[in-house]
Amino acid sequence: MKLLPPEQRLLAARFSYGLTPALAKQVRRAGGARSWFDRQLATPVGDPAADECAGWWPHLSWDPVKLWRDSSSHEFANDYQRYTLARRVRADRQVREVMTEFWEQLLNVPTVGGESAYVHRRDYGETLRSLAFSSFGEILRAAVLHPAMLVFLDNARSTARQPNENLGRELLELHTVGLGAYTEAEVKDSARILTGWAVDTIEGNSKPSWSASYRTDYHATGAVSVLGFTHPNRSADGRAMTELYLAHLARHPLTARRLARRLAVKFVRDDPSEALVARLAQVYLEHDTAIVPVLQALVDSAEFLGSAGRKVRDPAEDLVATYRVTRARIARPTQQKSAANAMLYQSRQMGLMPLGWPRPDGAPITNDAWCNPARMLASYRIHHVVGGGHYPDVDVTYRRELAWLPPLPATFAQVVDHIAHQLLHRDASPALVRACCQVMSSTPDERVTRDHKLLRYGMPRVLLTVLDSPDHFLR
Repeated sequence: MKLLPPEQRLLAARFSYGLTPALAKQVRRAGGARSWFDRQLATPVGDPAADECAGWWPHLSWDPVKLWRDSSSHEFANDYQRYTLARRVRADRQVREVMTEFWEQLLNVPTVGGESAYVHRRDYGETLRSLAFSSFGEILRAAVLHPAMLVFLDNARSTARQPNENLGRELLELHTVGLGAYTEAEVKDSARILTGWAVDTIEGNSKPSWSASYRTDYHATGAVSVLGFTHPNRSADGRAMTELYLAHLARHPLTARRLARRLAVKFVRDDPSEALVARLAQVYLEHDTAIVPVLQALVDSAEFLGSAGRKVRDPAEDLVATYRVTRARIARPTQQKSAANAMLYQSRQMGLMPLGWPRPDGAPITNDAWCNPARMLASYRIHHVVGGGHYPDVDVTYRRELAWLPPLPATFAQVVDHIAHQLLHRDASPALVRACCQVMSSTPDERVTRDHKLLRYGMPRVLLTVLDSPDHFLR
């Protein structure tokens, strides 16, 4: 198997959910990782292998009224999270899936915990996916005014007489300029600006339509001032003012720096240099909040090129990467134990279900949150059952043991190296060879043939050892 050069491996691995031989081939066919990255950024929305998954769970095609009448938030959340995991495993457009998750974490509307936001949650996710490579100005507007966000952060019930501050505050603290950049008076004005954006919910309504609307009778008029944005706010129709306000926040220098830092923390290292953050913020402002130029500047930076080994996969990323690199093929689920369903239970066991973080701030993206003994042990268990082809065992196809091997006979060290190429996309380190020798009571130069103990009972042990190595835990 032909390996990508280290700098190309870094880019493809950092912006995917697992560097498979098929993805490496895609990178080589594009002329290298940087060309592959640009093509991914320019790719139209369609991704048949991933889009097909939506039809696997009936709940996902229901409209909000039917969801509210015939389902529950728990049932929907389970199906949507399964769909999300399946997309990440199967997607051909890996960069778009990675960036969709980035936006869904920054602008978090959890699939669980919200009383009724779930009825609009799939549309919210698909909206962010469609805008993943647009501008932050567009993304922010679409997210903040989406009915899922309006319901989750209580703007749906915010009125002129009783403005609810939740969305107005989180818009400043989490979505744009950051904590400490604003006053309490500005939070109140932020909330007043957003009054009027409503959703027909269960508040005093036994048969809600769940439709979004703008209600002039809910809008609080009167002059407002937030972080340099001022407006007389005389009209009962505050929609145009809201558009100006969100555009102002998206283009604010503090938003530029905060978004630049978050991108650098997610894709470079937990402690990016101030020089890198400043450069990315400058590109962001120079390109009127467009995201593609910022991502291109990030991957072209010396700091990114030197960041190998700096980022740890969170548990959900580890789960998806394990399915991808072992090339376990999941199919349409036919029962509760099917692999596409069981993946969700596995992610729960590992400590992080996709889009399940209950607070508005989204799941942590720094290494320290996911580097602890409990997480490691949970990952080891999943590596064992998936890597060994033990569980799930319904509607899934695992690779046959012979498929992992080089042409035989070969030395044990050559076998380990061949497996490392496929699972880690790198040569086996001396430490990894020693570890595999230890679990098999073998020596590096031991001759492996078709009647070797590796094929009789040992292949799951070696696969598990490779998956448990530090290189698999790193993005």
